[in-house]
Amino acid sequence: MTAVRSETTPGRLTEQTAAISFPAGFTWGAATAAYQIEGAAAEDGRTPSIWDTFSHTPGKVRNGDTGDIAADHYHRFRDDVALMADLGLNAYRFSISWPRVQPTGRGPAVERGLDFYRALADELLEKGITPVATLYHWDLPQELEDAGGWPVRDTAERFTDYAAIMAEALGDRVKIWTTFNEPWCSAFLGYGSGVHAPGRTEPDAALKAAHHLNLAHGRAIGVLRSTLPATAQTSITLNLHQVRPLTDSAEDLDAARRIDAVGNRIFTGPVLNGAYPADLLEDTAHLVDWGTLVQDGDLAEISRPIDLLGINYYTPTLVSAPDGAVPAGEASRNDAHGKSDHSPWPGSEQVVFHLPPGETTAMGWAIDDTGLHDLLLAVGREHPNLPLMVTENGAAFDDYLDPKGAVNDPERIAYLHGHLSAVHRAIADGVDVRGYFLWSLMDNFEWAYGYSKRFGAVYVDYSTQRRIPKSSARWYADVIGRHGLPPVDGLA
Repeated sequence: MTAVRSETTPGRLTEQTAAISFPAGFTWGAATAAYQIEGAAAEDGRTPSIWDTFSHTPGKVRNGDTGDIAADHYHRFRDDVALMADLGLNAYRFSISWPRVQPTGRGPAVERGLDFYRALADELLEKGITPVATLYHWDLPQELEDAGGWPVRDTAERFTDYAAIMAEALGDRVKIWTTFNEPWCSAFLGYGSGVHAPGRTEPDAALKAAHHLNLAHGRAIGVLRSTLPATAQTSITLNLHQVRPLTDSAEDLDAARRIDAVGNRIFTGPVLNGAYPADLLEDTAHLVDWGTLVQDGDLAEISRPIDLLGINYYTPTLVSAPDGAVPAGEASRNDAHGKSDHSPWPGSEQVVFHLPPGETTAMGWAIDDTGLHDLLLAVGREHPNLPLMVTENGAAFDDYLDPKGAVNDPERIAYLHGHLSAVHRAIADGVDVRGYFLWSLMDNFEWAYGYSKRFGAVYVDYSTQRRIPKSSARWYADVIGRHGLPPVDGLA
């Protein structure tokens, strides 16, 4: 995909004086991930995932936090679904813990693990909430990583078997399926920069992992299609980078091209177009032998048609060519993907990342809703017949309980209002956007940041596991109820 220059400015709240309505049938949802909320890490047959191992490794996660208990959703899911119903959610996007249902990544499933997801889906359906299942949100069974992980082709075979198990178990309940959430993070943060599990820093392994994630996606789509009812929908969710060059110089434009290739088109190319882009192959030819890595038939499998494309967006990506020597680890300091002396951009380690101007979230990410509009517009123009879903969007802020026991987060309300306005603008521009999933339903284990960052619309008091809807949750419930956005003076 290519970058789209924005002709708008972020934070357009002052321009909206009337309420905004969304199209009929637009889905309002919220999203979570298994390792971030479930807890029960060693119960009912579940074995360690790479994130269990990573979080228990000293120095890998802030404050030594782990997902052992998290938000205890495994034991509290019925209360959490009731909370979703109170907010009026149309849909709930959750992920399945692979080691909870197939502990070694091989062989038969554990029925107790399947029963949890059956019960969760049943509870959602009873409350009129559509379950949206993601097969993989980063929690590879540790035994498969011990055998080589995603850089090894056999892991794609194992994922295909796992997809078949889940389709058979939940196919009568779940009608929307996502193969992978943000495979870019799995490949390049897990095997490139090492800031995510399994914490490896091998540029060639990161590229191999990307291909095998693509292959696993395509094969899983084949299994889902052969097992699920014809009415079921299949998808993949990508965290596409809205790449912008710092200037219009040829050097900066080439830097943007490079990051677009390894940040976006390494997935959209084979998945949506049936081929890896030639410039990506050229940029990375010194790291991997693509002719050997990509075997006959792979691209045909990877490019099996999907029904929806999920897009996750938080902040734009601003890049330039290097100005002089770039010290090791410096180039990617402002790429919004954590700090490491190792780059998650194999073949383009020299590209410099800049913090875009303006306000930032507690993650240090620039707040710019035009990036979401521009990203949706770019994808919509390149793939006009493919419906889109915003499957993650949200922000972390320094939320706290006030003396009255409430959590007021006007910054998050402003963020959501701006980004939902951007979605509406994209729809008005002709992009087929079918829904929006807020990240996240509740505060949770925020990967390498542990519990230090709060993205939830619902505050979680981890000492008591009490759930407290923030003011943004009440605002979002109002948005859902009116099927649109209030005028700016209705933000509070």
